[in-house]
Amino acid sequence: MPAVTADTLTLPRLPRMPESERAARRVAKVVRARRFLEGEGFEVRRPFPGMDLSLADPFLLLDHMGAVEYAPGEAKGTPWHPHRGFETVTYIIDGAFQHRDTTGGGGLISDGDTQWMTAASGIQHIEQPPPELVAKGGLFHGVQLWVNLPRAQKWAPPRYQDIRATDIKLLAGADGASLVRVIAGELAGHEGPGVTYTPITYLHATVSPGARLTMPWPRDFNALLYVLSGDGFAGPEDRPVSEGQLAVFGGSHHTEHGDALTLRAADTQPLAGRNGWEVLVLGGLPIREPIARYGPFVMNTREEIVQAFEDFQAGRMGTIPAEHVPHRSTADENLDA
Repeated sequence: MPAVTADTLTLPRLPRMPESERAARRVAKVVRARRFLEGEGFEVRRPFPGMDLSLADPFLLLDHMGAVEYAPGEAKGTPWHPHRGFETVTYIIDGAFQHRDTTGGGGLISDGDTQWMTAASGIQHIEQPPPELVAKGGLFHGVQLWVNLPRAQKWAPPRYQDIRATDIKLLAGADGASLVRVIAGELAGHEGPGVTYTPITYLHATVSPGARLTMPWPRDFNALLYVLSGDGFAGPEDRPVSEGQLAVFGGSHHTEHGDALTLRAADTQPLAGRNGWEVLVLGGLPIREPIARYGPFVMNTREEIVQAFEDFQAGRMGTIPAEHVPHRSTADENLDA
């Protein structure tokens, strides 16, 4: 059960959209996330990359971590590693994670908090479970999203945003049967706290069993739905999507009244989703620029990737505090590949 909950009857509601005013997008494809080991050996489910990235632009990667109940000593994180050219957004649904970077940003994020790290011109960071979680074990569930930066912003100074669970904008569906958490961007005139270089909207919704959630959506944004838990249906055609699957919405059917996304939770949910269908809804304005990608760097050209490795090795992506200097870094391993 997500840490951030609320009585939907007390929240602002999304507008009710009559059938005549909908231009609901149909689902173009459904992708099942593949499983990978990351960092020091924790498992993630990753729906993209692995499909045509132009369908996800401006997003580069989505990693679903958990939900998992760690036994004592099982929780793992990542070692110090560099990034350049994009932003990492880590949203902790349940549990806790510690972040520290070479600009001095970081801290503990837990139970509905988000840390938004803009790597831009270059930074190093580390992500680890807190000592208490390692020692005692416990529930952990989170998501990391990589957001690309346009060419002009790839060289901006790094920055860090600490978004508390209490900062997230909470909304209810038009019928009060869905809870929508707006982490970044805007939905029906309500803005989330995340400050972005690239125009995006990033939501986490809990849809009650059998309920339908319809929301307005910018016609120039793409649209993706990832299922964290439970079963449901996406689009006006009710395309089935379940835990670990990503629905990619196609281009909108334009009318003078704009666009909409429509979702419906299955009447019966598995035990883990007894409180509702848990989904991420995200979309953004496509950047439509060339992508050169290798390891922890995402730039526009191969020459810029080579420069990124040279800059990292020359110490131009920040200095790790002396007490935390690793013997060998992730970027060095990628360079050997």
